[in-house]
Amino acid sequence: MGLRVVGAGLGRTGTASLKLALERLLGGRCYHMSELIERPGDTHAWHAAVRGEAVDWDCLLADYSATLDWPACAFWRELRAQYPEAVVLLSTRESAEGWWESMEKTIFATLSRPVPQDDVEWVKRRAVTLEMMETRLDPGWADRNAAIAAYERHNEQVRSSVPDDLLVDWRAGDGWGPICAALGVPVPAEPFPHVNTAAEFRSGQGLEASP
Repeated sequence: MGLRVVGAGLGRTGTASLKLALERLLGGRCYHMSELIERPGDTHAWHAAVRGEAVDWDCLLADYSATLDWPACAFWRELRAQYPEAVVLLSTRESAEGWWESMEKTIFATLSRPVPQDDVEWVKRRAVTLEMMETRLDPGWADRNAAIAAYERHNEQVRSSVPDDLLVDWRAGDGWGPICAALGVPVPAEPFPHVNTAAEFRSGQGLEASP
């Protein structure tokens, strides 16, 4: 089917809500960290991508219309090269500091927890996620200043690399409008989704409760 949207925004920028929104607009599935959790066989492909090896993106994403969140957002360049006509959706928070605070309380906290050795897939997924953070975000990803600098650098690289007519620079308060305009689809009558708050994540109800 080919991707229609490549999500370049880092995790904890409203991606869980965007997943629901894009699936509503596109009538197809959106690949998000939650999909990887449900598809343990994909871990091998993402590990290959992290190590710079060739990945058959068409095969990996054959059932999807869009990507968002980790790990796909770390490979937005590769996905854009594979799907040059896709809209690139850069989701961000109001501030880099706000992004760090959310990441620290959720994903980074999860990555710092002891590994449940009896859950083999969790161990594999965590190892790939840690390697991805080090190689695709910043070696000092667990440090506040380094992570914030990496977040800002990532966003500017996307903005400077993607043509304006294919880029949607989006924040949660922007709602449906910019996305619908870029995709050429009507704005739905219902409110924009809002799920996976930091509190939901920590309680185990969020979509990203496991790396």
